[in-house]
Amino acid sequence: MPACCGVIGYRGREAILPMKSIAILLLVCTGLARPALAAPADTLEQRAATLHQSAIVLDTHLDTPMLFARPDWRIGDRHSFDADFSQVDYPRMLEGGLDGGFWVIYTPQGERTVAGNRAARDFGLKRLVEIREMVAANADRFEIALSADDAARIKKAGKRIVYISMENASPLASDPSLLSAYYALGLRMLGLVHSANDDFADSSTNPGGPEFNGLSDKGRALVAEANRLGLIIDLSHASDAVFDQVVELSKTPVVLSHTASAALNAHPRNIDDARLRKLAATGGVIQVNSVNQFLIKVPKNGERDAEFDRFFAIIEDGAALTVEKRKQAMRLYREIEAKYPAPQATFEDYMKHMLHILEVAGPEHVGLGADWDGGGGVSGMIDVASLPKITERLLREGYSEAQIKGVLGGNLLRVMRAVEAARQP
Repeated sequence: MPACCGVIGYRGREAILPMKSIAILLLVCTGLARPALAAPADTLEQRAATLHQSAIVLDTHLDTPMLFARPDWRIGDRHSFDADFSQVDYPRMLEGGLDGGFWVIYTPQGERTVAGNRAARDFGLKRLVEIREMVAANADRFEIALSADDAARIKKAGKRIVYISMENASPLASDPSLLSAYYALGLRMLGLVHSANDDFADSSTNPGGPEFNGLSDKGRALVAEANRLGLIIDLSHASDAVFDQVVELSKTPVVLSHTASAALNAHPRNIDDARLRKLAATGGVIQVNSVNQFLIKVPKNGERDAEFDRFFAIIEDGAALTVEKRKQAMRLYREIEAKYPAPQATFEDYMKHMLHILEVAGPEHVGLGADWDGGGGVSGMIDVASLPKITERLLREGYSEAQIKGVLGGNLLRVMRAVEAARQP
């Protein structure tokens, strides 16, 4: 209570005041003597920052496990793209408000022979172990998540969320029953194929074109087993025919973990508007990619590609990437970019794809899957520290806080709950 109101209520002789004085005091005490100063409204930037921190922010395609074997790289240290090409680490996750996401078991497509399939099997299991070892070594900062509800719990505990996904099912080619073991060890999303056909499905970018005109018989069986176990099916990299067939076969909604719009850039890795609508109609979600050549048209240059083959040959084996080899790779990368300059996508290009996809599919069917550490990142959004820019831009575009929270992670968790509900142990 203001002090002056206490004076009015005092009934002693010394406190009895003329009515005019009492009226003035009442005006002062009730705030009517002068206009009250209105509290300043939050700026859009402040609203965006608050919203971003309160949301569960998840990215469905973190290729960062490819870096875990590097002898000079640690998830707890702050790195930079300019220094070592990396885009995700614990300090930058904190800065960008990235709570976590799906950390990828990526296996390059090798020869589809008995020996090649066994090599893929061993490679996938090794990568799975590396992900789990990273979490075990940083148990105060990271935690394996096994269900949709785990995300909120882990975020509340102040840790980063580690779901596990597989990109390219070739580790299962020699023994598809291994999928149950992967599930038991934390796998919760399965990408059927990568940049070349495997035993299960056609790739959208296979050099020789389709082999099965969609799924193989083994692929159909794998989709059924993924449904039974409670695994999200990821159709990024799959051909259009695979997309159509899986959407029809799957008993649960599917996800495109890192894909952009074919309407804006007709790259075979992107998805057209008709399939976007089909994805939304069946409850699925597309997580928007940020790879340069998927966002904008990049002219083919054979000489540049050959030079980059040399670059990838150096960095391909993380365990063998010594400090000196990494420096060599950085020098070569900069030389190639200087000698063969190519168009570079920007944050605006990324947002054009996201806004188009939001309009076509609806905000309940869109999320984040920028392909960090796997080729993603654009000028103005080169690593995960820049993620709050997306939240601010969506607010400026007029999307509601509930819709934005869906894009940041809620839509993905809805799909995950639907997949969990359909699980048949």
